[in-house]
Amino acid sequence: MGHTMKWGTLLPKRPCLWLSQLLVLAGLFHFCSGITPKSVTKRVKETVVLSCDYNTTTEELARLRIYWQKDSKMVLAILLGKVQVWSEYENRTITDINNNPRIVILALRLSDSGTYTCVIQKPDLKGTYKVEHLTSVKLMIRADFPVPTINDLGNPSPNIRRVICSTSGGFPRPYLSWLENGEELNATNTTLSQDPETKLYTISSELDFNMTSNHSFLCLVKYGDFTVSQTFYWQESKPTPSANQHLPWTIIIPVSACGISVIIAVMLACLTCRNAARCRRRRRNENMEMQRWSVSIKSVEG
Repeated sequence: MGHTMKWGTLLPKRPCLWLSQLLVLAGLFHFCSGITPKSVTKRVKETVVLSCDYNTTTEELARLRIYWQKDSKMVLAILLGKVQVWSEYENRTITDINNNPRIVILALRLSDSGTYTCVIQKPDLKGTYKVEHLTSVKLMIRADFPVPTINDLGNPSPNIRRVICSTSGGFPRPYLSWLENGEELNATNTTLSQDPETKLYTISSELDFNMTSNHSFLCLVKYGDFTVSQTFYWQESKPTPSANQHLPWTIIIPVSACGISVIIAVMLACLTCRNAARCRRRRRNENMEMQRWSVSIKSVEG
């Protein structure tokens, strides 16, 4: 059979329609008593498909009246093939009219939690509409907090560091705590806010600590029976070693060799200079000695 998707469009308000709705609400009180509905769990912003669990044909669909209600409020109605969607579900609820009528709710909200009931009315031989089928589904909406983020806020005072842990978009009301070695610490500033439209919470907390020692902090967020956490590690800063301690051996050895070579060259130069000076002094002494001998010989001959 063909598969069609129709967006809900409003029908004109008619007294007979409202009368039918009142009859449906009255009939639900009778039929729902003692029925345990199926349960479906979804998260905020997800999509859910709710089925009437009623197999039918295309010909029969044209004669059926289909109503969807959440608790005691109308969600959607299909009468004579036309769809009416109530304001709270407008632009995010579509019908999947096939051999098993279904509705699809997009962008789920916390307020969508509740028991949804599909009521199908069918005309008898006299044309009187009577309840042919009824089914209920309990929809539960979860809003999980994402894993918290921890950011560094700097130094409010010497040797003191400040960090902040935060998370948002969850429900129910959360509780945030800082732990170290299993013991809860005192936070400096904790804020909690709730969006008035979505009812989702945002929470953040700041922590100051002494930065002269190592730390391992756990930021723990509890909401209902669930928890999310993030760990922050801090390692004490050590004194920066001198530049010489970081010189690699590939630099130290050549530099040292060059230094030694220079020293040896200087020593050799000094020795050479000393030997040259001695030679010059020896030559001078020899010359002076020769001159004295020459003078002595001349005096004897004279």
